[in-house]
Amino acid sequence: MKKIILSATLLILTVISINNSAQAQSRPVSDQAKGAIVGGAAGAVAGGLIGHNVKGAIIGTAIGAGGGYIVGDAIRRKKLKKEAERKAAYRRAHPVHHYTTSTTTAKPKTVTTTTTVKTVNY
Repeated sequence: MKKIILSATLLILTVISINNSAQAQSRPVSDQAKGAIVGGAAGAVAGGLIGHNVKGAIIGTAIGAGGGYIVGDAIRRKKLKKEAERKAAYRRAHPVHHYTTSTTTAKPKTVTTTTTVKTVNY
């Protein structure tokens, strides 16, 4: 039974990895999805080994995927916070740049020009 669960898990992971690389235009996998995949795979293996049956593997998969999603979300939030701090530090270090959100426009003054023409006779 352990061999069947392990084989099925490896087969699923192989199919997922092949499927992602075969797409013509792929977008990156989110941190939550990565966490859920890794957590689900680890939970399936652990549940199968502990429960000695398919029911244990299914329960382990569900719990592992949920836990992995939560961990992946925490990683994503940490990355966003770090990126926001980096941008804020850059803006503090470079205050001269055009980071203002409001713009003011002044009306141009009317300018009158006078031209004088000289004629010279030879």
